[in-house]
Amino acid sequence: MAKVAVLKTKPETVLADYSRLMDLAEYKKQIKANETILKLNLSWSLYYPACSTEPWQLEGVLRKLAEDRIRNIHVVENRTVVTDAMKGAKLNKWLPIIKNYNHKFVPLTEVEWVRIKPKTPMLALHRIFLGTHRVPKMFIGKNIIHLPTMKTHGHTSVTGAIKNSFGGLITKRRHHCHKLIHEVLVDLMSIQKEIHPGIFAVMDGTVAGDGPGPRTMIPRIKNTILASDDQVAIDALSARMMGFEPLKIPFLKMCHDLGLGNADVEQIEIVGEDEEKIKKTNFHFRTGKSPVVFWDQVFRKGSLSSIEPLLFHTGLFNLCIFASAFYHDSIWYNLVGKRRINSFMKTEWGRLFQKY
Repeated sequence: MAKVAVLKTKPETVLADYSRLMDLAEYKKQIKANETILKLNLSWSLYYPACSTEPWQLEGVLRKLAEDRIRNIHVVENRTVVTDAMKGAKLNKWLPIIKNYNHKFVPLTEVEWVRIKPKTPMLALHRIFLGTHRVPKMFIGKNIIHLPTMKTHGHTSVTGAIKNSFGGLITKRRHHCHKLIHEVLVDLMSIQKEIHPGIFAVMDGTVAGDGPGPRTMIPRIKNTILASDDQVAIDALSARMMGFEPLKIPFLKMCHDLGLGNADVEQIEIVGEDEEKIKKTNFHFRTGKSPVVFWDQVFRKGSLSSIEPLLFHTGLFNLCIFASAFYHDSIWYNLVGKRRINSFMKTEWGRLFQKY
């Protein structure tokens, strides 16, 4: 039976709680002698609550690994056409934490990517990348720990551990996968099973994201952290807690049906907090779509999909990149985001963020 550890936490105890959480989820069964990739989650170069790996989440995991003398850790993240890994690592306050634990931050734009031929039949990747899919060479044969946050997503309803691989196993051109995003996530789960000897996830829901994720969300303080070696199960339970039915989310249902993990919450063992109470939790989140996500879907698979080749596969795509960055970073962040951030900074978690 799949197991997910869940704990309620607070800023004063969050680092110790992450240690207890990982033990409850029996992380050492997955993270053994091999080298380990620590895959961060960067949804925005700028800091915004619940959007990317939180600093206390990163420190909690690194501190636990140090306490247990687990070395050979590679802390990584990729870029997209609208995010910058180094800028994000700085503004999300990752760099001092990584340095303090004697590790280095590795942008995946600086590593070698190699072609792979998955043994598992692919649902979508072979069509998108024409049979020449590449992954970071450094990932092959290493364990991986994902550090997602609990939040909604305009393309996939929710996002978590499974989608965190989206930023590690696909280049910055991964926007081409939006048209078949659910099938792509299933493919990536299959690839992970092939290339990683151990897979684990530690999810932060101290502040969770509601609404038009993964960036323009409403931050909600939920004081919750989760961990599991079943990526499907942790995403399913997180989805249930946010208020969604996991088996109605296509990528979770497909992963469940293919035996890649368990998305049936009734068949998931919950440790840490009271199992029945957690299964009945409902944050009443709703997925929204920012204008950027809305128009991306219209042009890729909606009423205007006939112009997709022109818009996304020619030089015109540079205009799309500019429009997305300008809307998010210059308009929304200044008009809406900063006001929400200022309110968040007055909370106990906001005050903790400012101490880093």
